[in-house]
Amino acid sequence: MKVAVLAPVAWRTPPRHYGPWEQVASNIAEGVIKLGAEVTLFATGDSITAGKLESVCETGYEEDRNQDAKVLECLHISNLMEKAGDFDIIHNNFDFLPLTYSGLVNTPIITTIHGFSSQRIIPVYKKYNSRGHYVSISNADRSSELDYIATVYNGLDTRDFEFIETPDDYLLYFGRIHHHKGTAESIAIAKATGRKLLIAGIIQDENYYREKVEPELNDQIQYVGHAGPEKRKELLGNAAALLHPINFDEPFGMSVAEAMLCGTPVVAFNRGSMPELIKHESTGFLVNNVDEAVEAIKNIKSINRIDCHNRAATQFSCEKMAGDYFELYKRILKG
Repeated sequence: MKVAVLAPVAWRTPPRHYGPWEQVASNIAEGVIKLGAEVTLFATGDSITAGKLESVCETGYEEDRNQDAKVLECLHISNLMEKAGDFDIIHNNFDFLPLTYSGLVNTPIITTIHGFSSQRIIPVYKKYNSRGHYVSISNADRSSELDYIATVYNGLDTRDFEFIETPDDYLLYFGRIHHHKGTAESIAIAKATGRKLLIAGIIQDENYYREKVEPELNDQIQYVGHAGPEKRKELLGNAAALLHPINFDEPFGMSVAEAMLCGTPVVAFNRGSMPELIKHESTGFLVNNVDEAVEAIKNIKSINRIDCHNRAATQFSCEKMAGDYFELYKRILKG
C-alpha cells in the first residue's frame, strides 16, 4: 500500500518544540510504516521519517519568517496533488485546503480534522463530504453538518516519555501562552493552593503574556520557556499535577495525554474532549472553575499514578492510532 501523508509546513515534522499537527502527522507516518505501508511524507525538508520525504521548502514558515506562509502552503499542497496518481491513498493532516483538489484527482483522500479554526471553514468540508473520508480526533469535536467514518484519538510515541512514580511537589502548566489554554487561571490556582507553578510553552499572545502572566512571575510562579522533547519529559513526569483550565472546547489536548503517560494526573476544566481523555477521580479531575480546581489539588494524592499511565498507554499510543488508521485505509480502498 502506497500512502502519502500530508503534514503542515509551519514547523518541522516531527516538531522541535511546538507543532501538534506536525507531531500527529509524524506519528501516523512512522506508525503505518511499521505496519507495512510504503509511506511518502510531504513536509518540510528538515523533517525526519523512516519513509520517503518530499518537500518544497527546507524549513517551516514559523521557523523562517522570511517565507510567505500562503505561498509555501500552495506549493506544498500542489506538489502532492500533482503526484496523487503515485499513491493508493492520501492522508491529509493539513486542514481544509487540500480538499479543494479532491475533485481533480482519483486517489482517495482521508482527512483527519484536527479541530475547526472557525465555523466559516465548514462549507469547504461540506462540499467535499461525499468524496472525502473524515476522521475526528474526539467525539466532542464533531460538526453536526458533516459525516465521519471514525473517531481516532491522537497517539503518542510511548518511548518519548517515562513513568515517574514519585514526583516533585510543583504544578505544571504546559502549552501555548494564550487565554484559550488558561495560563492566567493556572496561576490563580497555584496562588490559591500555595504551590509552585512552572509554566512551559511558546508565547502565542504577547499582550496576554505581558498583562496576565509576566506581572505574576516570581519564585513561586516561574516561566521556563518552551520545552523540547527531553525537557518536556522531565517537566511532565516530575509534576505533581498538570493544570489544564481551558477556556475553549479543545478538540484533543496532547499535553493531557502526555502527562498521564508519565503518570501525572490532570486537573482540567470540563470542556471539549476532556471527559474523553480524563477519567474523573481516576486519572485526574474534571472541574468547572478555579475554586473547584483548588479543591481538586488538595485531593491530588488520591490519584494512583500508574492508573494515569495505563490509560494513556492503552488509549493514546502511536500503535493504537496507526492500527486504527491502517484499518481505515484498507476499508476505504475496498470501497
